[in-house]
Amino acid sequence: MVRVTIKGDGDHVPTRAATGALLGLALGDALGYPTEFMTVPSILARFGSWRELELPQRALVSDDTQMTLALGRALRTAMERGYLAPLRLARPLREEFVDWYRSPENNRAPGNTCLTACGLLKEEGRAWQDASQLGSKGCGANMRVAPIGLAPGLSDEQRAGAAQLQSALTHGHPTALAASDLTAHAVHLLAQGADPTGLVGRLRSYALEHRTHYDHTWLGDLWTRSQDPGPEHFIARGWDECLRILDRLQEAVRTASPEADPCLATGEGWIAEEAFATGLLCFLLFPDEPVTALRRAACTAGDSDSIACLTGAFAGAWLGADAWPADWTERIEYRGDLLALGTLWDA
Repeated sequence: MVRVTIKGDGDHVPTRAATGALLGLALGDALGYPTEFMTVPSILARFGSWRELELPQRALVSDDTQMTLALGRALRTAMERGYLAPLRLARPLREEFVDWYRSPENNRAPGNTCLTACGLLKEEGRAWQDASQLGSKGCGANMRVAPIGLAPGLSDEQRAGAAQLQSALTHGHPTALAASDLTAHAVHLLAQGADPTGLVGRLRSYALEHRTHYDHTWLGDLWTRSQDPGPEHFIARGWDECLRILDRLQEAVRTASPEADPCLATGEGWIAEEAFATGLLCFLLFPDEPVTALRRAACTAGDSDSIACLTGAFAGAWLGADAWPADWTERIEYRGDLLALGTLWDA
């Protein structure tokens, strides 16, 4: 049963939102991992009805959850050392990403952008901006950003800056930066009890407000590696692509059939803004049915594990830890690590 707290003014407040979001992210990842790279007809032929899709007995996750945990640990380390600032986050984040790059468990079909950038990050003395892949807006940056939206006590400026910084270490394309910021903001709003029915409108307002704001404090001179005439032009390219996908998402929420592949409405999720939009669409189609939302996200023609992990993060942030079946959460890989971070931030 899903349980939430209701405040006096009627607002919905999820119980243990951080734990719910992290578990949901990993469950979506594990559910979508076996279906990635498959067409919807192939998924249905192999697994049966999408509404009955079951978590594998060995609930293994992909690099999506591994890198989420790397970011979560880096964020925890940085916040334990004091006020969250760019250098204080960049150091442990770089260390965690390089540790992931070198780990023997990094064998879950990781993305080329993450591998290339982390290979450069391990070189001492290299500025992280020189490792960043400015030509890539793959979903590898926003699939892992949920911890930024869950950690308590951050200002709006810290949350936005940290979300963009963690993207920029690997994916420096302005759309990757904007989509990561937007994903963290959506997770934060849902964890605070924001009504899903008004969420897309709030996200659109946020994107418009930040459209030309390049954060020099958090990004440094990253933009100079691009061909843009100035930092505002650089970052606006990313927000404009996010605004276009938000318009598609708004229409899809109104018109899309739950029985149709969500990728037909908002894209296959290989790139950042599409992964964000399609993951959010699956949640918004079933805001009070989190397992159904995960199943819909996993039965897609695109980057199924990344789409489903984002769906799980949104649903878990909105509904809390009790959203997920106990027999699923008990066998998810890295369960102890997920619970440790969730418990810390829920406290």
